[in-house]
Amino acid sequence: MGASGPRRGPGPPDGGWGWAVLGACFVITGFAYGFPKAVSVFFRALMRDFGAGYSDTAWVSSIMLAMLYGTGPVSSILVTRFGCRPVMLVGGLLASAGMILASFATRLLELYLTAGVLTGLGLALNFQPSLIMLGLYFERRRPLANGLAAAGSPVFLSALSPLGQQLLEHFGWRGGFLLLGGLLLNCCACGAVMRPPPGPGPRPRRDSAGDAPGEAEEEAPSSGRTRRRLLDVTVCADRAFAVYAVTKFLMALGLFVPAILLVNYAKDAGVPDSEAAFLLSIVGFVDIVARPACGALAGLARLRPHVAYLFSLALMANGLTDLSSARARTYGALVAFCIAFGLSYGMVGALQFEVLMAAVGAPRFPSALGLVLLLEAVAVLIGPPSAGRLVDALKNYEIIFYLAGSEVALAGIFMAVATNCCLRRPKDGPPSPGTEGGAGDGEEAEAEVDSDLPPAGTEDPGGLEAVEVPSPGAGPLQPEVKVEPGLDS
Repeated sequence: MGASGPRRGPGPPDGGWGWAVLGACFVITGFAYGFPKAVSVFFRALMRDFGAGYSDTAWVSSIMLAMLYGTGPVSSILVTRFGCRPVMLVGGLLASAGMILASFATRLLELYLTAGVLTGLGLALNFQPSLIMLGLYFERRRPLANGLAAAGSPVFLSALSPLGQQLLEHFGWRGGFLLLGGLLLNCCACGAVMRPPPGPGPRPRRDSAGDAPGEAEEEAPSSGRTRRRLLDVTVCADRAFAVYAVTKFLMALGLFVPAILLVNYAKDAGVPDSEAAFLLSIVGFVDIVARPACGALAGLARLRPHVAYLFSLALMANGLTDLSSARARTYGALVAFCIAFGLSYGMVGALQFEVLMAAVGAPRFPSALGLVLLLEAVAVLIGPPSAGRLVDALKNYEIIFYLAGSEVALAGIFMAVATNCCLRRPKDGPPSPGTEGGAGDGEEAEAEVDSDLPPAGTEDPGGLEAVEVPSPGAGPLQPEVKVEPGLDS
């Protein structure tokens, strides 16, 4: 599952307007990952006003994350049909409308439908198209671009968590939701930036809006016309994709649980509210440095072919951090946990989409991303709500950290073992599709097959010179063969 092979024709510009696209992707990623966690600052006020338990209130963030991931195939289809720019503009309006309507909610069910479903869907319609456009603009610098874009998550998390606390203290949770809804309108401005990359060369067919959605295309064998696939499900047969999908499912079961429970865990341990909210900012500050640094590291020539092992190492480090910090009680111990967690969490965030791009290749990345996000949504619906119910039943956070750490560490071990045993390229054999270094790249595999065929007009190895053969139906002529002297006829 290393870096993809060379592209045919001119590649992405790796700069120019791509830096503006990268900045927009930075903002979108920050909202997509930081917003569901920052909403947890309002949970205690929601529990008091609605008379609900923590597990019931935690469903707001869980539904938001589930919609962000679970609507991945829907987002892929819409991007293929309408293009990235219009989908992102509609998504920004939906995300803002969801939080504005949530400020008028009188029941938890209304919060689930507005802040959970509507805002989550809006964030999803922004998140996936931004990653697709980033892949169209960067190839050689793609690991660095992915790391810089992923840094939007900790930046926004470190800003949104204290901002939410201040909004809660001055305007209550209703006023805070209303102002956050206005803040989400910035997603529309980011969507307006997403124009297709310039330059010649083979690129995905654009729709009427002029966007390059990155859809999967195939040639019809009889007519030669291009047929568009709204969702390329054949990527599921790729072994590299299957390994990545299982890894992401195990990872999503426990990766987000500590970050969601951290603020309330600190408050229950006697930490003041303002200092408890600052813990998420510590995770964000460390994460800001870790993601670009890890992206630059993964872009090195010696490490890029082994990015899957680097990803598995990050997962194991994150899981061990949860396990070793399960008994943190003092504020100093919680700060140390946040630093270690931020480092490993940043590495995971910087590498996860680079690994997927390297595994399936750019043409199938939109469909693969949608399917992976759908699988991750199932895990998100299981992990955090189950952790909340355990907290309500046991009144103990220790077992939650043990479970979350074990799941993430298991994901890292599985990724490393499966990559080494199932996807490693044989030493004496030719590379096959789905193996390391060219996993899932059908074009490269097809090019290798074509290169084995002898070019037209060359002599046969047996010394026979082929003479032009009339096509069937052209007459009774038979193929003639010139026999060289010294050979039996």
